[in-house]
Amino acid sequence: MEIIRVLVADDHMLFRDGVRALLTATPETECVGEATTGTEATAMAVELQPDVVLMDVQMPDGNGVDATRQIVQMSPHIGVLMVTMFEDDQLVFASMQAGARGYVLKGANHTDLLRAIQAVNSGEAIFSSGIATRLMSYFTVMQPRVPREAFPELSEREREILTLIAQGMSNTAIAEHLVVSLKTVRNHVTNILSKLHVADRTEALLRARDAGFGG
Repeated sequence: MEIIRVLVADDHMLFRDGVRALLTATPETECVGEATTGTEATAMAVELQPDVVLMDVQMPDGNGVDATRQIVQMSPHIGVLMVTMFEDDQLVFASMQAGARGYVLKGANHTDLLRAIQAVNSGEAIFSSGIATRLMSYFTVMQPRVPREAFPELSEREREILTLIAQGMSNTAIAEHLVVSLKTVRNHVTNILSKLHVADRTEALLRARDAGFGG
């Protein structure tokens, strides 16, 4: 059985004591060191090369996000699991950008914490259920709503003329509006009818209005 070597970085002694006891009592994990500041966490991670770093977000002398960024840059194979009291969206995204593979709350039970350590060690990304739900909601809201372009087979000029047709303009009015010859407009209209597979201007007008043209 391969032992998961864990570095605990947290400035609260009671938390470190609890995690150390948990790791010691679990056959597949080992606490290889404890850091109390961001700077110390970075130095110890580079020196000890643990499999996983349990990283507190807020620590003196360099915060956990900055320490995570430095650790991942110098030792990309080390998995960093952020552990914090705060469900803060900005901290979550900052941690992800820094290279953390997970973000769990200190209130997580021992089973969930061990599962998170194992997941991060395996290269997975893991977040506590509340944070995962908020992340999904965030990316759903932020997903760009790009409307599907109607009639992509038309050229820009043909789309312009179709818009004017949808507004009820005649070929003569379109020619005057665009300052082009009537013959040019007729040629474009013929191409539009052919590309849209419609029989006449009226059918083209109806399809154009259905697609939102001419509004």
